Amino acid sequence: MPEGHTIHRLAREHQRQLRGQRVRVTSPQGRFAAGAALLDGATFTGADAYGKHLYHRYRTDGGEVLRLHVHLGLAGKFFGGSGAAPAPTGAVRVRIETGERWLDLRGPMACELHTPADQKALYGRLGPDPLRPGADDSAAYQRIRRSVVPVGQLLMQQEVVAGVGNIYRAELLFRHAVSPYRPGRELAADTWAAMWPDLVALMRRGVRTGRIDTVRPEHEPRAMGRPPRVDAHGGEVYVYRRAGQPCHVCGTPVATAPMAARNLFWCPTCQP
Repeated sequence: MPEGHTIHRLAREHQRQLRGQRVRVTSPQGRFAAGAALLDGATFTGADAYGKHLYHRYRTDGGEVLRLHVHLGLAGKFFGGSGAAPAPTGAVRVRIETGERWLDLRGPMACELHTPADQKALYGRLGPDPLRPGADDSAAYQRIRRSVVPVGQLLMQQEVVAGVGNIYRAELLFRHAVSPYRPGRELAADTWAAMWPDLVALMRRGVRTGRIDTVRPEHEPRAMGRPPRVDAHGGEVYVYRRAGQPCHVCGTPVATAPMAARNLFWCPTCQP
C-alpha cells in the first residue's frame, strides 16, 4: 500500500497537471458512473492529501465545489500521459481528460464523492500527518502513551499517525533504537521528541525523490563499500525487507515476524 509521501506526491503532480483545466470525466468500468457524470465538464481547482487519502476539488459552471476522495489501498494506481487518451484497458474506475493530458485510476479501495462534512469527519478520525503544516505530534504521543499496545503496531494505526506504512514504521524505529515490541506507554517523551522531526524529514525527502531512503550517509553503499539495494520499492533502508541480511550498523541478521497481519523487520541487537 502506498505510504503518505506517495499520496502527497500525487496531489502535487495532479495539481500541476490539471489545475484550472476543464475536464472530461468518465468511468469506463462503470462503477463510478454516477459520480463521473457529476464531475464531467467541471474545472479542476486543486488537490490535497492527508495521510493515505487523496482529494481532488472541482468547480461546476454553477459554482458548486465537488470533492473526489480516493484511497488507493493495496491495488490502486494512477496511470496517465499526454495527448489523446488510448482506449481503456483493464478495470478503469475513473478517466480524467483535458484534451492535452489524461489520467486513469484503477483498482482503488475507495473512489467516491465527499461533502465538506464527509471530509471533515474523515480528517477528524485520523492522527496527525507529518507532511501537513502545523501537524500536532503531541496528539499522536498522547495516544501512544495511553496504550499498552506495542509501538510497532501503534505506528501503523492511521488514527495515531496518518500516512505511516510498513517501511517508515520499521525504519523510524530502527533509527531511534526502539524495539517494535516496546509497549506504547513505555516510549519516553524525549525519544518521541526525536522521532517526530526525523519522520517529518524522511517523509519530506520521499515526496521530493519519489522513493524511501532512510540510511545515514555513513551507511550508504559507497561509504560502506557495498552494492546498492535492489528492490521493487527502491531506496536504501536499514531493515525493511532485509530479513536474514546483516544489519548495516552491527552485523546482526535482521529479524522478521508478523505483527497485526503485517511483516515486521528489526535488528535484535540495535533495537533490544
